[in-house]
Formats: sequence, structure tokens, C-alpha cells
Amino acid sequence: MKNFKIRPTLITLSVLGVALFLLSWGVIGHERINRAAVMALPKPLQTFFYNHIDFITQESTVPDLRRNVLNDKMEPPRHYFDMENFGAVETFPKTMEEAKLKYDEKFLTKNGILPWYIQDMMVKLTKAFKDKRKNEILFIAADLGHYIADAHMPLHTSDNHDGQNTNQKGIHSLWESRLPELFAKDYNMNVAQGKYLENVDKATWDIIFDTHSLVEPLLATDKKLRIATAESKMYVTDADGNVVKNKYGGTLYSDEYAGKLHTDLNGMVEQQMKKAITATASFWYTAWVNAGKPDLSTLDANELTKRNSKNLKKDLKTFEKGTLFGLINEKE
Repeated sequence: MKNFKIRPTLITLSVLGVALFLLSWGVIGHERINRAAVMALPKPLQTFFYNHIDFITQESTVPDLRRNVLNDKMEPPRHYFDMENFGAVETFPKTMEEAKLKYDEKFLTKNGILPWYIQDMMVKLTKAFKDKRKNEILFIAADLGHYIADAHMPLHTSDNHDGQNTNQKGIHSLWESRLPELFAKDYNMNVAQGKYLENVDKATWDIIFDTHSLVEPLLATDKKLRIATAESKMYVTDADGNVVKNKYGGTLYSDEYAGKLHTDLNGMVEQQMKKAITATASFWYTAWVNAGKPDLSTLDANELTKRNSKNLKKDLKTFEKGTLFGLINEKE
């Protein structure tokens, strides 16, 4: 088997460490999830969110920008939860406060706080709705959508977040960025409408546990395919035979390998994306209901809502067919 050389890069190891296994669905995945979540909202809340659908869509990637571009040290652990390192499930802290009492900052930074951060964001979003603070509602809701999406990515719930423990380096970005880049345009984004969640904490942990159950089958599927695939077919190489890297410094897998993995995963990426859409809409809607269902119509000019009403009807018809209007398939 031919030995491939990794092409030198100017990217520092610190940046590689951040970006390689924390890509978080990438632009393509996050924008689709937030945008579709607006379309999946129940009517009373949908009108307000649709008035700001472009902001909700674009803001979906800001948590990654805070982490990767602004180098916000507080941001990384909000995106993951290495479940294996927290002991027995029945001993998991119920709240952020309990987690901080049980574990020191170093442990939580290393292993993540994703479920507790989602809970805290829900408290903040509910208050923003109750106070009818428009900018806060939109900003927090868009951010919350990002973290809920991350909670639906299996490797965000595992210590083996990039296959580094099983000789599968690069699987993280391949699954959540490369596969959506290649195939998300063909996904059916029409999902079940968001609904009221009686118990937000339970709903949060249900997502984490359900997502974590996919870690083993995901890695097993990739491992089987790796064994059966020659390196020359697995990676993109340049004219000199060097393995090409993506802009984050991660190994760039070939379209052929990505296509086979996508097929062997039997719809896993699309299914998780669709679950994330419904969950995001449900969390937004629940925060609004828990805030007392405030009337948000006064937060926007009547002219804006009236102008958008026709477009909303058109976009809902498009959404019913499984398609989202106004997105480009931006490469990672």
C-alpha cells in the first residue's frame, strides 16, 4: 500500500485542535437546521420568526465563529458532552450549578457542558420572550438552535469525538461537514411541526442519550468501510500524491469514499438533521409558551409582516415539498 504524505500547512496546532473535531455541522448544516426550524414552528410564533428568518439562518454559525475566529475560551465546552467520562447516567448533575459543584472547571472544559448549557439558554430565551426584548429573542434563539443541532451530532456526545481512539481520525468533519456539503441539497427538509415540551430538562437529556446511541454504529460503519478501501481511494491527493487538507487542516476524504459512507450510514445524517429541526422548533415554541405566549406582533412594523405574509405562504408550500428557499450549498 502506498504511503501518503501529509502536505505541510501554516495552520498552527492549536487551530487544528479546535477546528478539526469541532466543526459542528458546518455552515451548510447549521443554516439549514435553523431555517427549516422557522418553517416548522406553529403559526402563532412562526410569523415573527419568519420576519427575521435570514438573521436566524446566518446567526446559526456564530457560536463557531466565537470559538474559531474570536478564540473565545468559554465557547468550546458548550458544544459537546463526552458522556463516557461522567460516570453512571444516574449520577449526572441535573443543572449547570450542580455540575460546577461536582466537577472542577478543568474537567468541564475538557469534557463539555452541552446539555446544561442548552437548559440555561432556554431560561434566558424564556425571559427574553416574557420581556418582549426583540433583539435578545432573536440572538438567543439562533444560538440555541446551534447547540441543539450539535446535540444531534453523535460524536459531540463522545470522548472519541474524532475517532482518535479507534484510528479513525477525520471522521468528525467527514460526517457533519463533508457529507452535508455533498448531499444536504438532496435531503427532504419537511419535518414534523414543533410542539410544546412538558419537561425541557428531560427533553434535553433524551436528545443526548438518543444521539449517543448512534456513536457505536457510526464508528463501526466507518471502520468496516476503511478496512475495505485502499488509501488511494479514500483521500483526495494532489499531483505529487500528497493527501490534500481542507481549510481547517483536516484530511480531505474523496467524494467516492464519502458517497459510500453516506450510503452505508443508511440516512443517519439526514435523520439527525431532521430531528434537530423539529427539536429546535419545539424548544423555541416551548420557551414562548412558558413566557405566557406574549404578543410579538408589535415588535415588527405592520408593513414588514404584511409584505412577508405572501412570501411565507409560498415558502411553506416549498417546505411541504421538502425544500428550503434562499440557501446556497456553500462549501466548508
